[in-house]
Amino acid sequence: MNTDPHQPIYLDHHATTPVDPRVLAAMLPYFTEHFGNPTSTTHQYGWAAEAAVTNARATIAAAIGASPEEIVFTSGATEANNLALKGIAEAYFAKGQHIITLQTEHNAILDPCQYLETLGFTVTYLPVNPDGLVDLERLTNAIRTDTILVSIMAANNEIGVLQSLAEIGNICRAREVLFHTDAAQAIGKIHLDVNRLNIDLMSLTAHKVYGPKGIGALYVRRRNPRVKISPQLHGGGHEQGMRSGTLYPPQIVGFAKAVEIALIDIDLNTSKLVALRDRLWLQLSQIEGIYLNGHPTQRLAGNLNISVAGVDGNALLLGLRPIVALSSGAACSSAKIAPSHVLQAIDRSPSLAHAALRFGIGHNNTVDEIDRVATATIETIQSLRKLALRL
Repeated sequence: MNTDPHQPIYLDHHATTPVDPRVLAAMLPYFTEHFGNPTSTTHQYGWAAEAAVTNARATIAAAIGASPEEIVFTSGATEANNLALKGIAEAYFAKGQHIITLQTEHNAILDPCQYLETLGFTVTYLPVNPDGLVDLERLTNAIRTDTILVSIMAANNEIGVLQSLAEIGNICRAREVLFHTDAAQAIGKIHLDVNRLNIDLMSLTAHKVYGPKGIGALYVRRRNPRVKISPQLHGGGHEQGMRSGTLYPPQIVGFAKAVEIALIDIDLNTSKLVALRDRLWLQLSQIEGIYLNGHPTQRLAGNLNISVAGVDGNALLLGLRPIVALSSGAACSSAKIAPSHVLQAIDRSPSLAHAALRFGIGHNNTVDEIDRVATATIETIQSLRKLALRL
């Protein structure tokens, strides 16, 4: 809840979330009192830091049904994705050079895939259905004898669509192909179990779940099958040789605390977010030319992504800026606004892809805030449409 009337209502929780005060409190001692290096095991300062990292690793592992030794800490989900894709490509090069992913993946997957293509790997970028879900038969048919990895994100960062992880995992396991999922948007928001879902690698981050920025992890399966991965950072052999670099106890402790808090109330928070999201959609859908992007129910509880016909997307965002902080769903590159590749992949026209709004609702948002945002959005759309008619 925003208590400052001069600040816009924050509805951009897919971009990042505020650090929970309980998370900050857990982190603070490791900046000052327990400041040791967790690999300095010859004195009590290092022991205290090492114990904190060990406990945090166990908490994060338990949250996804993994064992602590399967958690490799990284700087975030982008690094985890790069380590997964490049690390698997290098380690399994002799077995095959084919990778499968989706057209709707985050750039932290698409860009490494494009890089691997320059090295001679073949990448299949599968299309998705208009609701954003992958066609499981198409996925099955895309797997070849030289396929070494399927990478499909758990929850889309733009349209919030939740892919059918269990079915995808079953397909990959039956064909003996490794399955990686980018779960940056999913951790702490949906129930995840790497064994039940047959996931071999999973990328995680803290700052989407009310934890600190700059810390993430990669789950790497150690048994049934044991996954090999080539390190992409060298210089000390940290994290079982998979990711060198001094571990950062404050961030790691904060990551674990954020995940722990999220899981305590995950079902209650989901119900609350669904109610707020549906309330917002019910009001916005009353006016013509509003299109819901992505599957109507198989999506993140706090995600509402819409396209608005008959308005300029930049003008819409500008008009809403004093009232609400949110994203357009478009990707920015070199100061040029390009239509979202995700929205284009679900067959939205360029004009509808440009005129998109991504509402990312958080735990602290209120009914009053949702109603105010709905009113402001409707009024801004109507005003822009009237203006367009006069021009």
